[in-house]
Amino acid sequence: MIEQFPAGHDSTIDARLKPSRYDVPAPRPDPAAHTDRRPARDLIEAVVHNMQKNLEPLKYSTLAPSRFIVYLHPGEYARLEGIIPVLQEQTIRALSDEILRLNRRSGLRRWVGRLMGDAEPEIRKAGVEWHVDFLADPDGEMNEGDLLIDSELVLPARPDLGMGERTRRITTAHTGHRTTTREQTVNRLPSGSTASPLARISYNDDSGHHSYDVVKDSITIGRGGIAYPVDVRVAASPDVSREHARIRRDPKTGRFFVIDLSSLGTTLNGRHVPKGYDDVDGARRENGAETPLPDSARIGLADTVFLEFERVS
Repeated sequence: MIEQFPAGHDSTIDARLKPSRYDVPAPRPDPAAHTDRRPARDLIEAVVHNMQKNLEPLKYSTLAPSRFIVYLHPGEYARLEGIIPVLQEQTIRALSDEILRLNRRSGLRRWVGRLMGDAEPEIRKAGVEWHVDFLADPDGEMNEGDLLIDSELVLPARPDLGMGERTRRITTAHTGHRTTTREQTVNRLPSGSTASPLARISYNDDSGHHSYDVVKDSITIGRGGIAYPVDVRVAASPDVSREHARIRRDPKTGRFFVIDLSSLGTTLNGRHVPKGYDDVDGARRENGAETPLPDSARIGLADTVFLEFERVS
């Protein structure tokens, strides 16, 4: 039966308005669908990239770090928790494959180098086994989709220079489309040596009174965090930067210096010291500015926490 419409009636309007048995209600928007999710394969590639940044050439081999920690936003960690064993397995496989690839690529150069007496060393992992851990961000610093990777490479001791083992830590942070890399080397005293205090620091923060013996030539002070390992961790408001200041000792002269790395400033006996970094293309680069420390000094962190510094020897 053909439906009749009055004269002048636009049947296309009714056709558009009339429900059809094929019409499906539009799905309601899911707020979670708009959250940036990083594909799991990105984690594997990021670990491999970090390893490439932390290679150390020696005379007969090039060492690659074998221990990695991958930090994820708690929500991202919860989403991937069930497949973390698979992630670990495939990340280890990718690291092994990358070392094989790098060694194959440089194989011809090593062969030519042997003929020329300048062979390129083979790459191998520093440890016996690979260790890759995936952890949730414990400090609440990361946004959904952010990724932070730490690798540590233990470098050989140099007794001739009075240096013990050194641990080089490479931290790679992936936030959105931006990747930043930080490097820190921690010197350890040679085995058998005793660590006599070079200076002492005492202070009060939100968790009480603290005292710290300075036994090495460089220490970092701040609130700390997974991307900001510090020697003196201060419990304070965000006015104190995660990496706020560094105290450096010149091993030749024994003199101490303070370097401001903060956003809100560092004071020495009530006076602000110059910033020790410049902002270059959105990245912080240390500029070498440092201020001599007297044997007894009061160091202020953003006028919030004050450290009493005393030179011992």
